[in-house]
Amino acid sequence: MAKGHYTVLVVDDEPKYVRAIRLNLEASGYQVITAGDGQSAIELAAAEEPHLIILDIKMPGLDGFTACARIREFSTAPIIMLTALAGEADKVKGLELGADDYLTKPFSAQELLARVKAALRRVELAEQKNAPPVSHIGELTIDFARQRVFIRGLEVSLTPTEYRLLYELSRQPGRVLTQEYLLERVWGPGYEGDTSLLWQAIHRVRQKIERDPRHPEYIHTRPGLGYVLEFSPE
Repeated sequence: MAKGHYTVLVVDDEPKYVRAIRLNLEASGYQVITAGDGQSAIELAAAEEPHLIILDIKMPGLDGFTACARIREFSTAPIIMLTALAGEADKVKGLELGADDYLTKPFSAQELLARVKAALRRVELAEQKNAPPVSHIGELTIDFARQRVFIRGLEVSLTPTEYRLLYELSRQPGRVLTQEYLLERVWGPGYEGDTSLLWQAIHRVRQKIERDPRHPEYIHTRPGLGYVLEFSPE
């Protein structure tokens, strides 16, 4: 899909950030819509169905965390959270609520565009249909042709990032994939050391497919090595 066909929702109560982000995205060919608060963000996300959302955390009234959680109830669009400098706790909480990535203020135009491009690229990769039609692992079914996932006969709603992660694990079932490999394959070059992204995505997928996420039957951690997808009930 061409950049001009992508709509990005930018949400921030600071006009200078909205203006700078909008100018850079529009200069790169993206369509941009904006909101200045969390409630407007939810309403625009529902009405306009943007392909990607850039969402600030610290806003008066309805903050970015609440808006992220509400948007995730009806949208799988990638969400990039904007966080304050050194806001590690904010980053983790945002990822737990369903955000796909984060940008720390202040950030450069180059970093902004790289993060946006990587997030949208993950959507494109998740939509590719060059995988085997269906994969069955225990009671987990992945329909690659339709990008649909079922567990024990019930469909699971995954974000593009979550789907891409499960796709990468399912391509090599029974094989341990390193954190660095998964970060590069799912998020793209430059993310190899950002393990919090991977940890939270693994956590979210487990919440959706495992009977007991604390004792996973499908996505297993191999300490010091990485993760493996195999049906191994504990």
